[in-house]
Amino acid sequence: MEFTDDGYCFVCGPKNPIGLKLDFVFDGKTMKTRFIPQRHHQGYMGIVHGGIISTLLDEAMVKLAIAMGMPAVTAQIEIRLRKALIIGENITVSAEITKDTKRILEAHAKAVNDEEVIVADAKGKLMKIKNQMWDSRNNK
Repeated sequence: MEFTDDGYCFVCGPKNPIGLKLDFVFDGKTMKTRFIPQRHHQGYMGIVHGGIISTLLDEAMVKLAIAMGMPAVTAQIEIRLRKALIIGENITVSAEITKDTKRILEAHAKAVNDEEVIVADAKGKLMKIKNQMWDSRNNK
């Protein structure tokens, strides 16, 4: 299997017509993005679907691994939804690597509202991938 970015990632892909098209910022240690959920992201009326929040946390961890030169895929993720995220409420999603072994990265991600309240957080285990196609296309 080849891991290639074709621009259709649901979270960050610029070519995905139904995607979130989020921009992420890497500061050398953490990965961050901002998200303002809309009505089409809801589960119950006025509340963002937990799957959307989980997807954002997962994406931040994997994008961080890639930015740090360690492409990886999620092997395990544990999500804790702490507070309902209301449609239209701004959040910042951030991720950091907490442990790096030969094959596995451990990461933590969180979604925080403008009042600095943690809406959700996640712990993830990411399996590093070795991919010649990835190396030649994405690490120029």
